[in-house]
Amino acid sequence: MSSNPIEAARPPRVSRRANLWKRILPRSLFGRSVLILITPLILVQAVATWVFYDRLWDTVVRRLASAAAGDIALTIDARSLATENQAQLFDLAHGSTEFSFQLLPGAQLPDQGPPPTGSLIERHLSNALAERVGRPFQIDEHSQADQHVIDIAIQLPDGVLDVAVPRSRVLIGAPYIFILWMVGTALITFALATRFLRNQVRSLRRLANAAEAFGKGRDVPNFKPEGATEVRQAAAAFLIMRERLQRQISQRTEMLAGVSHDLRTPLTRMKLELELLGDAEEVQGLRGDVAEMQQMIEGYLAFARGEGNEQPAVVDLMEFLQEAVATSRRGGTEISLIGPKELHAPIRRDAFRRCLMNLIGNANRYGGHVWLTVMPTQTGVEMMIDDDGPGIPEALREAVFRPFFRLESSRNQATGGIGLGLTIARDIMLSHGGELKLETSPQGGLRARLILPR
Repeated sequence: MSSNPIEAARPPRVSRRANLWKRILPRSLFGRSVLILITPLILVQAVATWVFYDRLWDTVVRRLASAAAGDIALTIDARSLATENQAQLFDLAHGSTEFSFQLLPGAQLPDQGPPPTGSLIERHLSNALAERVGRPFQIDEHSQADQHVIDIAIQLPDGVLDVAVPRSRVLIGAPYIFILWMVGTALITFALATRFLRNQVRSLRRLANAAEAFGKGRDVPNFKPEGATEVRQAAAAFLIMRERLQRQISQRTEMLAGVSHDLRTPLTRMKLELELLGDAEEVQGLRGDVAEMQQMIEGYLAFARGEGNEQPAVVDLMEFLQEAVATSRRGGTEISLIGPKELHAPIRRDAFRRCLMNLIGNANRYGGHVWLTVMPTQTGVEMMIDDDGPGIPEALREAVFRPFFRLESSRNQATGGIGLGLTIARDIMLSHGGELKLETSPQGGLRARLILPR
């Protein structure tokens, strides 16, 4: 362990930064695909804009400003040579340069202030005039008289020369047009790419929904491979896996049906023969062994059979639970039911009844009273079965789900069963896409929490 507090504090900062990025970045495949698409698009737009303004736009404006300043300097030099007919000179210059010249005799420019810090045009035009003309000047780029003209006043020995320069002579066009073209094409490209991405992600979402439904024991009859090649391969592999699992379950069910028939037939003959032997003490012991064997066989078959071929159906869960509670009360169980008046959920009625009766039976066997509480959640339904018995130690709560595991070490079926009740219950919950957890009950005993998705 490092003794430097700065080094010791660095991993948490990295962890917090990683968690921050996880919260900011999108979680879905579509969101991440859009992010992968839009990030280089924005980067390309930013680089293109920077290159345009910093290189091309700046160079073009500088050269146009230099050409305009050269035309003004040429006109001033020509005026010094042709001193007699200056009006005609200005007319000729206007026809050649589109500049409007006007001499204000005896006028003086005010003192020149600091270097101009205006727009890009004004800066380049000022530099060009200082280099080409070499006389004091002032630039009024935002003239109120005409927004399409840049007014330049140049101090001459006999007055001030006012030059009206059209903005078109120092600009190649409005810069926002270039930006609009870039942004417009980027938006069109982004919209088309998003449409294609959404179609590709839709096939993945359908595959995920089909796998989730199959995990919950629900049939997906209309699912077929679609989308990109990789998605089709994954969908085809899923269909093959589903077919193999269904075939395996069907073969197991058929095999167990045969085993059940073969085992029950000799047991029935044995029970019949024992009845013919009378009520001797040895016969009573054999009858107990046969009854215990039959109970064990029924438990083994119930564990291996699972939910069979039963299809899930949406039922009123509260009505279903009320029937189970009424059955338990007729058997002598003191049980209370707490929950909403109506609650619908998809279940396999027979399998779920077997799961519920196993848990209620366990709670009644070890406790004096059973509480069944039902709570709807955002993703499904939670059911808590509480008792006031001794409970199960936390270290053994996972082990009791193993087949044939019994907390009571004897082989007496009346005290501990055969160790398949909780195993069957969890197997049924898993086949519904749910979960079964064991916790400490507020009543002092054990709580069995059933999480059933909708």
